[in-house]
Amino acid sequence: MVKIVSRKSLGNQAVFDIGLKQDHNFILNNGCVASNCFNKSHSVAYGYVTYQTAYLKANYPVEYMAALLSSVSGDQDKVQRYIASCHSMGIEVLPPDVNSSGVDFTPRGRQILFGLAAIKNLGTGAIEVVLAARDKGGAFKSLSDLCSRIDSRALNKKALEALIQTGALDTIQPNRHQLISDLEVTLEWASRNAKDRASGQGNLFDLLGSSNADSGFEREPHGPMVEDFPPQEKLRLEKELLGFYLSDHPLKGVSKSAKLMAPINLGDLQESAENRTVTAIALILEIKEIITKKGDPMAIVQLEDLTGSAEAVIFPKVYAKVRSHVQLDRRLMVWGKVDRKDERAQLIIEDIQAIEAVRMVRVELSHEQAMDIQALNRLRQVLSEQVGAQNVQQPVKQNGYRNSDRQSETQTGKVPVIASVEYYSKLVRFGNQFWVKDDISTVEALTKAGFKATPDALITQ
Repeated sequence: MVKIVSRKSLGNQAVFDIGLKQDHNFILNNGCVASNCFNKSHSVAYGYVTYQTAYLKANYPVEYMAALLSSVSGDQDKVQRYIASCHSMGIEVLPPDVNSSGVDFTPRGRQILFGLAAIKNLGTGAIEVVLAARDKGGAFKSLSDLCSRIDSRALNKKALEALIQTGALDTIQPNRHQLISDLEVTLEWASRNAKDRASGQGNLFDLLGSSNADSGFEREPHGPMVEDFPPQEKLRLEKELLGFYLSDHPLKGVSKSAKLMAPINLGDLQESAENRTVTAIALILEIKEIITKKGDPMAIVQLEDLTGSAEAVIFPKVYAKVRSHVQLDRRLMVWGKVDRKDERAQLIIEDIQAIEAVRMVRVELSHEQAMDIQALNRLRQVLSEQVGAQNVQQPVKQNGYRNSDRQSETQTGKVPVIASVEYYSKLVRFGNQFWVKDDISTVEALTKAGFKATPDALITQ
């Protein structure tokens, strides 16, 4: 593998493929070897594939996204990212269904059915057995029906629990806790019946052509009646087996606000420029507290939004200020800078706030104000005066992380400013440099300057 150590423009040069067996480098007519050069035929091939891909996505979006999800079903991060893309395209990704799902993700109208191959603890052999039994005997009518038609050696208890906890049996029985409660006795019942059939034994009603269910003997067993799992427990189990939330997400209630107030997606963080200041609305999945050599606590946390996850570092001074907010499954708005460690993007947290406490300022501009340069300059001036400044950390590399213990003057406003313009349906988000320190004083200043403004809260569910 060739490592590029420097780049230099050589202008227009004739390029020749020297056809090396492994490296496939190219040589210029001045004798220099250029690694990974693209000659015209190579570029045309890539361009052609790009056109085909774009055509399929534009004209057959559901089928395209289903195929894309199937191609990465073993990579949970990519599956989560592409499911988020589906939602942004108006395509709903349905939970797995033991009576409808196939091995791969399947298009169905404007929806995509989750593929069974993407579920943990469910091997290829188990999936094949389930699909074969469904093709032979039709849809499964109950947990007992499923267990009695499939060999428990192929579909064991662990695999059945995975199907139940990811919602694959919701069309049979929506109470997942009840299914888990029934599972043990149902497996014993199915095993006993299977041994009887294998030994040639049966009851009188079998000989007469009646089913057990009709006979009243050996009826399908049930455990004690229980209430379903709480929604949060359902989501936790889904995430454990799928790697992400599927039927719902704690951040779905703020997804529209998140796009407006924190346009950065954690799934796109890898492509963000280093040292760029970003704002994100995310969930804390993991917390690892560390004690520095000076004895000060800091933390490394795992953040997640609807598109993916990212690691974030909270250095001692910031951690002392935001520690009360750093809790598992807490929905937060975070401010930070993009850093890279071992070629992976991460966030250096500068501030954190619970989304329930996030405030914003909404400015309503008339059509005349939006077209008036002087009015816009006056708006800019008012917001600039409300931004404020204080000493905050200047990043410096230390121990592989970008330490934030040096001070420098920078903008510190944490209250977003949103504008609505008359006759324009979409809201406009002002850049981070115009975020203000206090919503009430900003509204007063804007009102005094002739603008209609109101303080508001982030809309949550």
